[in-house]
Amino acid sequence: MQSPILDFPLHGKKLFFASDFHLGAPNHQESKLREKRIISWLEEIAEEAAAIFLVGDIFDFWFEYGEVIPKGFIPFVSKISQLRDRGIPILFFTGNHDLWMKDYFTQELSIPVYSHPIELSVNGKKLLVGHGDGLGPGDQTYKLLKRVFSNPFAQWLFRWLHPDLGIRLAKAWSGHSRITNVSKNENHFLGDDEWLWQYCKEIEKSVHYDLYIFGHRHLPLQLEVGSNSTYFNLGEWVSQNTYLEFDGKQARLLTFGK
Repeated sequence: MQSPILDFPLHGKKLFFASDFHLGAPNHQESKLREKRIISWLEEIAEEAAAIFLVGDIFDFWFEYGEVIPKGFIPFVSKISQLRDRGIPILFFTGNHDLWMKDYFTQELSIPVYSHPIELSVNGKKLLVGHGDGLGPGDQTYKLLKRVFSNPFAQWLFRWLHPDLGIRLAKAWSGHSRITNVSKNENHFLGDDEWLWQYCKEIEKSVHYDLYIFGHRHLPLQLEVGSNSTYFNLGEWVSQNTYLEFDGKQARLLTFGK
């Protein structure tokens, strides 16, 4: 876990959290429509935003070669660049689909990229924020995949592939993901077996957080962890368009366009 970011200022504004845009999936046409919707959301929240947290799987695939990044997503990148120029902090988190983000966003847009959950202190409340893949007792498939894909030697081997081939192979693999195969019905609520909920309960035994905020599950959830602690899952933007708004006192799961 990374060091806390303490006393995050709001100045009368709000924090906004969203995840699992999966830009690029399942095809170019649908992704472009989703990209326009996300940009509309960013425009809508900009005036109220003290900061925007993009909590993983923003891209369905992302790999930074030494001098090459995946093409596309120019409107989205332009929009977050505009928001940064307006002084709005944006924090990126890697997910299991875009864990190969390196320093492009940090160097070009002054957007920090986090690969692990981070702590925030806001108006005296403690928040734990991360994508959520590989946390808790379940999620065994993603734990294995993350171990392989995070291996420096595996990354070194992949970099030797020509980008045209490497990105084509990655997109083919991405076609097996939950976001492009909703018929697998993997996104149903697991009740007491919700492994991220279990993870929050286990953390709460030793360290208190008022809010646990994660993505990855593709389910908008608000579940009690303790008497003064709540776990939120941010859902996804392929069909749900859900996000979290926090004004320093109250956190609310909302749906863009409703």
